[in-house]
Amino acid sequence: MNPSTLVHRKSPIQVHTGGQRDGDRTQLARTTLISLSVLLLLSVLVGLATGPSGFFVKELGQYLVGAEMSVRDRVILETIRMPRVGLGILVGSALAVAGAVMQGLFRNPLADPGIVGVSSGASLGASAVIVLGASYLADVEAVLGVFTLPVAAFLGALATTALLYRIATAGGHTSIATLLLGGIAIAAFTMALTGILVFMADDLQLRDLTFWQLGSLAGATWQKCLSASPAILAILLLCPFLARGLNALALGEASAHHMGVSVQRFKNWAIVAVAAATGAAVAVSGGIGFVGIVAPHILRLFMGPDNRYLLIGSGLLGASLLLLCDAVSRTIVAPAELPIGIITALVGAPFFLWILLKRRSILGG
Repeated sequence: MNPSTLVHRKSPIQVHTGGQRDGDRTQLARTTLISLSVLLLLSVLVGLATGPSGFFVKELGQYLVGAEMSVRDRVILETIRMPRVGLGILVGSALAVAGAVMQGLFRNPLADPGIVGVSSGASLGASAVIVLGASYLADVEAVLGVFTLPVAAFLGALATTALLYRIATAGGHTSIATLLLGGIAIAAFTMALTGILVFMADDLQLRDLTFWQLGSLAGATWQKCLSASPAILAILLLCPFLARGLNALALGEASAHHMGVSVQRFKNWAIVAVAAATGAAVAVSGGIGFVGIVAPHILRLFMGPDNRYLLIGSGLLGASLLLLCDAVSRTIVAPAELPIGIITALVGAPFFLWILLKRRSILGG
């Protein structure tokens, strides 16, 4: 099924926008997207110039203009920092877009892959490959190769996302209280299963699991970028089609149907998109939370709820936020490295509480 058929091309799908009245908001959204692109470019430069081996501002300038530089500096830039920045862009944009899609699908601002258990499901799938890959999953690894971990994480995320949607949604209405409580229950169950895998792991696997579950871009390679990029790039390319459907769905499923949206098919596509983006991100970076709730919510304050701009903006802002947090994680305790998941949690958890207190009246579902 071609995703473009899920929404009728001539359907006038807009939410809180329309006609001449919102010309200023549309222009503001476009200006914001340009500003976010500039922010991402600056974040890339910060990521390339920052690290435990020292600041590479001069060396980066030499590299960009093609000037002579030492072999050591070139190796650091090309084999360590560039793959790390590339991976940060992929993971940050994936988590932010997944969060924006979940918030539109569930029609509430509190949905986020990390908070409602989707990331925990992806983590369970990836942990199973790390611990059982050499023994029980050797044949699978032989077939899938470097894609084994992303596929396992995707399947774990897909299962938890579909289960959460079935639990929280009834009669076309999603209860936010049920969403949060169901997410907590799912996360607890998947973490218990992950705990069993941790108990089964040997010392080397245990060290990998412990650091990986805190979230990190350490050990980034071009191979990791390659393994994660197909799913993440596919989701980003789907954004225009998802935006039309999410805008229509915000008016209610009945209204969306009359606007030409194949509602059930669209929801299925959206669930798969969230699972693929989250699974691919978790597989290569571990558990990095709150990017999916911070980036979309900040943008709604400036751009409004129109998903045509919100999804693209979320991807840009999510990538920038993760690159900047990664720069902090590499320098705050240098030469050691703080897991990036700790930095995002320190920023994101208070932000989530602020949203929760601001909107406490909606918890009645």
